[in-house]
Amino acid sequence: MLKKIIKNTTSRLGLLCLTIACFGCGNQAVNTSFTQTSRTDNENLPQVVATTNVLCDLVRQVAENTINLICIIPPNTNAKNYQPTPEDRAAIAQAKLIFYNGYNLEPQLIKTINSSDNKSLKVAVSQIAVPKPQTFIINGRSVVNPYIWHNPKNAVRMVDVINNNLKKISPSNSDIYQENTKKLKNEITQLDKWVKSRIASIPKDKLRVITTNNAIDYYTKNYGIPAASFGTEAQATEQRVKNLVRYIQKSKVPTVFVENNVQTRLIESVATDANVKLSERQLYTQDLGETGSYADTYQNMIAANTRTIVEGLGGTYLIFPPKIQQSQK
Repeated sequence: MLKKIIKNTTSRLGLLCLTIACFGCGNQAVNTSFTQTSRTDNENLPQVVATTNVLCDLVRQVAENTINLICIIPPNTNAKNYQPTPEDRAAIAQAKLIFYNGYNLEPQLIKTINSSDNKSLKVAVSQIAVPKPQTFIINGRSVVNPYIWHNPKNAVRMVDVINNNLKKISPSNSDIYQENTKKLKNEITQLDKWVKSRIASIPKDKLRVITTNNAIDYYTKNYGIPAASFGTEAQATEQRVKNLVRYIQKSKVPTVFVENNVQTRLIESVATDANVKLSERQLYTQDLGETGSYADTYQNMIAANTRTIVEGLGGTYLIFPPKIQQSQK
């Protein structure tokens, strides 16, 4: 079975093993829209563009309704392959402040942003927040892991970057931004401590996270979790996958995990051959969930991933106290 699956999925392995994020956002608490319908209610507010839904959510929580926030990449869209639309270019050209992830997460948008005649602030949030990111090897070449937000400590730094730049375009709202930043950083810090306590409840002999790619490495390394995947060279050869199956069997991992926006056939076959459970809940490794899902904010996403891992590996899940968990079922 495994050999057949690998043969049939060879042409899709690059996407499977190194899928880049699907981003988008929308929230009723702030003037937010995609660039396809970028007209907002209050044209007097400064226009701010953010590329990913992770950035959009953090910007929203800091800025509240003091800006017109335009979120470019819609949900369930591969950020690596996303092609800017005329509406995107117009939004970028008119923005007073542009937030993008950087580290080549959204390459075509980065190219568009950098080539724009707009002289407004253009901020590579992740590059500023974490100047020394994780790297991995693809085809013998060192590549940066752009998913820095999976370590909440990095998210705190991202919030600082957002706060500092919002103040530059709207100094009259500096007190609002500072207060919201303080509140958000405190909540993320408490969330980080809560995650550690839940990971600590997992039996040591079951503490292994097996996924299809390494997007969640910032999370696993922050919490001291051994992790394995098909690898970062986008080459899930038959021998390589067999080695992973043997590793799973030897380490007695009870559950392997599938990520959102990643094809599942190969990980399903690995779970079958290793005789382990495939998690019913997905890990949100590349973006947030859609609005209304249990991973639709940064905090909800971290909590949802923690629940998936803790329950999948035999730990004890307890709901994180703040209201951010209201949407979890």
